[in-house]
Amino acid sequence: MGYTRTDWSKHYTEGRGFRRLGDEEKRLLVEHAPAPVDGRALDVGCGTGELASYLASLGYTVDGADFAEGALKRARAEHAEAEAVRWLCVDVEHDDLADLAEGGYDLVVLRLSIAFIRDRARVLRRLAARLREGGVLVIITPVVEHTPEERRHIALDESELAALTDGFEQVERFDAQGLAVLVLRGPASSFSSEEKRRPEPQAVFGAAVVVTDASGRVLLGRSTRGMWELPAGRIESGEAAPAAAVRELAEETGLTARLEDAHVITVLHDDRLDVRRITAVVRVTTWSGELGLPEPHRFVRWEWHDLHALATLGKIFAPTTQALTAVWPGVLPGLPPMHSYACSAAVPPVPGEPADAARLRERMADTVIEKGWAPSPRVQAALREVPRHRFVPEAPLETAYHDDLAVVTVRESPQTALSSVSAAWLQADMIEQLRPEPGMTVLEVGSGGYNAELLTHVLGERGHVVTVDVDAYVVHRTQRLCAEAGSGRVTAVLGDGGLGAPGHVPAKGFDGIVITHNASDIAPAWREQLAEGARLVVPLEMGGYTRSLTLVRRGAVLHCEHWTYCGFVRDRGAAARTAPAVPLAGGEVTVRWEDGEPGGTAGIEAALRGPRHELTTGLVVRGIFNFETLQVYAATTLPGFCRLATSKGSALVAQQDAAAMLSDGSLAYLTYRKIKDAPDPADRLTEFFIHGYGPAADELAERFADSVRTWDQQVRESGYPPMTVHPAGTPDEQLPTGDVLDKPSARLVFQWPGRAPDGAQDLLPAGVGADAAGTARRDRGGLA
Repeated sequence: MGYTRTDWSKHYTEGRGFRRLGDEEKRLLVEHAPAPVDGRALDVGCGTGELASYLASLGYTVDGADFAEGALKRARAEHAEAEAVRWLCVDVEHDDLADLAEGGYDLVVLRLSIAFIRDRARVLRRLAARLREGGVLVIITPVVEHTPEERRHIALDESELAALTDGFEQVERFDAQGLAVLVLRGPASSFSSEEKRRPEPQAVFGAAVVVTDASGRVLLGRSTRGMWELPAGRIESGEAAPAAAVRELAEETGLTARLEDAHVITVLHDDRLDVRRITAVVRVTTWSGELGLPEPHRFVRWEWHDLHALATLGKIFAPTTQALTAVWPGVLPGLPPMHSYACSAAVPPVPGEPADAARLRERMADTVIEKGWAPSPRVQAALREVPRHRFVPEAPLETAYHDDLAVVTVRESPQTALSSVSAAWLQADMIEQLRPEPGMTVLEVGSGGYNAELLTHVLGERGHVVTVDVDAYVVHRTQRLCAEAGSGRVTAVLGDGGLGAPGHVPAKGFDGIVITHNASDIAPAWREQLAEGARLVVPLEMGGYTRSLTLVRRGAVLHCEHWTYCGFVRDRGAAARTAPAVPLAGGEVTVRWEDGEPGGTAGIEAALRGPRHELTTGLVVRGIFNFETLQVYAATTLPGFCRLATSKGSALVAQQDAAAMLSDGSLAYLTYRKIKDAPDPADRLTEFFIHGYGPAADELAERFADSVRTWDQQVRESGYPPMTVHPAGTPDEQLPTGDVLDKPSARLVFQWPGRAPDGAQDLLPAGVGADAAGTARRDRGGLA
């Protein structure tokens, strides 16, 4: 409408307002949005505060939000008695929403304000994301049918009302004395890929135009057919695709772009009925002008949309969905396959992000830094500057910038992740462990984009990152997202990461290698392609327990200098290993051998159904207790070690995931139970027990309990041990003294305190001792 904050403040300070709240509106609010206990409501465009005050009288704690100070000044004066109302000056379309209630709302109301919002679909999804479970979004607006012609600019027609409700799970519409009252529930339900009638033959070779604004939002038009579409149109005879894109953008939206700023990134090909359809996806990196509606017979309105909300828009034109995923792979899930022919033209990075992103990124960086995971200035700067959300465009900003969440980007099933962007604290820690210096070349195994860009930021303009992944889709996604928001110093390569990156190894080897998936083994190529004295950071499974190890190359041997508790998606390369497992008791209990050969399970099922032998270890701990070193200690020192997995509530095994040992038809596993409860977790007491089954239960339980006692007395306070990694086939006599864990490609030697003979430390190279071995600093693997 062209109104500014100054215009609206003047409107209210001159004593004007809007239509008073009617009895029918009040009745509908009471009936469809009754205040729950401790209910909280948001009144968007609250004006002089009449509705906010009424909601407070219903029992809500209310935030009354308006972007005009003149409105809020009157609201405070006219409703001074409304103590349950907090008045906020905020523009919900453009401002950072940090001042809104952190815990969300049970009710969000937009009364007589939606017509003045340009990007309505985006704003509604932004607000709907603030709803608590079961919350409701209510829109009250004049409709064109009941509004005098001179005032129809504040009213919506039926097509505009339909655009508001599209994508919500439950929509109810009521009339309140000529006002439409929309009650929307279940935000962010889904989208559908829609088609039109059979295209005309001359229109099947077209260009789809992808443009974003200064906040990184993509432009879509609501067509008269009731679906969202990119600016697009046919390519005329003799016309190049970039020229067609520039022309269509101007004809449909009023925006102008230069030909040199229009880049064909891919050509899509599919069949629509009996017509072969070809679409050039053109990324426009820079544009100018004001958004308009030059073709009202084709489009109702144009709006800028947040990428993570695209999957909630309802109906989207099918070629548009494919073009959007060509630019941002994964942003719209579940699309049918389509032929895509990538173009080699280099596209410069496209800037743009909302104000919320900068605030949330700063908060994430502060948290990671305060917890000690990013002590170096260069890693700190990378966390503050690299736009993490642009490498997970399908995720809300709050999720993308959570310091302790991994964002899954590729799934095999709802339960199984194939690829993800790891938690920020862990990425920072692993980069720190590489000890990166400007100008280095680093190999990353397991792609995603964000971690590689963090590395390049730390390595500087002369640095370079080669990232390799076995999944063609993951590599394509990394290439596209790095093109959109990257430095240009990341090379994404398709290949088995277990082989390293053979065609990209520097003359003296990589200056560092970081593995970003769980590894069951140390691939020889990683050692061979690593420069002498450089570091390999790898999340290694030992007995099924994953720790990120920092390994320094000294000739053919890798020396561990740091451990961090962690977890990643599993390897999918040729060296990927599926642990042998035997289900027992109809699948209620599963025995797994994560390392070594499986043991015999004859008689174990019968033993589990027999009497249970219980033995206390004598270890009683207070509060939240970290026993992550005990897991690795048991896995690397106990003969016959295995893991038990059970269903929740199993009557046979008390622990859902338990460290165990198996021998001679008998089984013992480690568990614990609370022996003193208390409101304060620090006052609770927990005791470790061994449960044993079978004829040798007493003996196995005693051996396991003795191991726990040794760990408690010798290992618990000293942390992880010195450890070295040797090539497979290294003779025993050439290994240092210690406990050996054999992998297919490597032999790991652990020098646990209390087990190695006197003088064992002399076997370690200079500078790699008990202190250098390091300990995990994150409170994981613990119990309360």
